[in-house]
Amino acid sequence: STAVTSSQSGGLINLNTATATELDQLPGIGPVTAGNIVQYRSENGPYASIEELLDVPGIGDVTFSQIRDLVTLY
Repeated sequence: STAVTSSQSGGLINLNTATATELDQLPGIGPVTAGNIVQYRSENGPYASIEELLDVPGIGDVTFSQIRDLVTLY
């Protein structure tokens, strides 16, 4: 579908526009954590930095290090 490519920039997943389904494709991110990423965004507004992912339940240093180069904010 076109929705998948529209929120990806240069192969990176945009944390501020991606759906839980798209986020679920990231290594170390399952459906629950993907939902948490979307919920955090809806409660706190757009992500200002990728490091904000560390505030999301289910994301620790190991997971963050796996996905930090795969996500963008723009």
